[in-house]
Amino acid sequence: MASVETSSSRPYHIIIFGGSGFTGQYVVEEVARTVSEGPSGTLRWAVAGRSKAKLEKVLEQAAGALSKPELRTVDIIVSDVKEPDSLAAMCKQAVIVLNCVGPYRFYGEPVVKACVENGAHCLDISGEPQFLEGMQLNYHSEAAKKGVYIVGSCGFDSIPADMGVLYTRDQFRGTLTAVESFLTASAGPEGASVHDGTWQSAIYAAANGASLRSLRRKFKYQPLPVVGAKIKRRSALFYSNEVQQYAVPFMVTDPSVVKRTQRFLAEEQQESPVQYGAYVGVGGVGNIIKMLVAGMMFMLLTKFNFGCNLLIKYPEFFSFGLFTKAGPTKSQIKDASFQFAFYGEGYTEGKDPSQGKPDGKIRTLVQGPEAVYVATPIAMVQAALTILNEPNVLPRTGGVYTPGAAFGKTTLIDRLHKHGIQFSVK
Repeated sequence: MASVETSSSRPYHIIIFGGSGFTGQYVVEEVARTVSEGPSGTLRWAVAGRSKAKLEKVLEQAAGALSKPELRTVDIIVSDVKEPDSLAAMCKQAVIVLNCVGPYRFYGEPVVKACVENGAHCLDISGEPQFLEGMQLNYHSEAAKKGVYIVGSCGFDSIPADMGVLYTRDQFRGTLTAVESFLTASAGPEGASVHDGTWQSAIYAAANGASLRSLRRKFKYQPLPVVGAKIKRRSALFYSNEVQQYAVPFMVTDPSVVKRTQRFLAEEQQESPVQYGAYVGVGGVGNIIKMLVAGMMFMLLTKFNFGCNLLIKYPEFFSFGLFTKAGPTKSQIKDASFQFAFYGEGYTEGKDPSQGKPDGKIRTLVQGPEAVYVATPIAMVQAALTILNEPNVLPRTGGVYTPGAAFGKTTLIDRLHKHGIQFSVK
């Protein structure tokens, strides 16, 4: 396996780029909690971004939140996504860059480019398929030559789903052929709220659906083989017996990430691919009405530039208060949680998948704390620690990978389990 410089040859194991952003603050705090999990029991790290003053404020806040005054002295690197030389200087100092600067379709590629050219691994928390797949198309070969691992969607999008499918496959005694996942989330008395940076990424993704289809044609993929019975797609709105509420297809990054992982496993490791369908519970009739109204406005407005601008300017109005410029309160974050239920089917040991219908079923759960600002930093930081501590079980060469492709043979699931994102068979 080609490799970048060893951990000891660079000043920092991890540099958090964009630490002064809303999500970046939580990533900084999560890294601070896990310094003892670095190589040889220590973690050298720094924060980076455009404004030294803002980063000093982030470290001050982290020091207070965690009662760790020493965090005020964490090193700060001034680096701007619009200044390639500053990105290169940053990347030369890091084994891994944790990129928290989005929307990634606008700001992600310069960071990936700088990491590949300067020998730093790069993890992001993007939920934008066009960015993720574009990076694979444009940088996989060069990253492979340099021994650099670029792993996108290392947050709630899409580690629980991608690793959850692999976990379900590994727990099934036989050949797993299909999985459906059902996401449900719970909130406390104050309800739920998400910072509008996520909202903006969704707007741009919807507005550029045609360019994503064009991008995918460039890969010239052959269809993945279907093993066993072909999975049946559910309707746009249905009552789910699995989660005892109405559900809709989960229109996020997870399905595309899982499919990319399954393609990697089929083509690179000759493993049987698993079909995947993703759904999300939306509750009762009242929530359905809100969702339909918001969904119709969203899809209509994203067809026009002025509509996109309206959505960006007034996130709270168009999302019925779910997305806000202020983001969630501390108590909203504390009271929230998520659960993925995976329902799999396949052929039990000794059965021929080419003969007859699947004869085995399995149900697994991935459960965790609030998804965006607690589970996402945990997932991202544990993914980085996995690269640092388990380089010999990563894919044979560097490249641009999904979480499942990069971490399928590592202990990432065990690491997540220890930090509150729990995987179980039911």
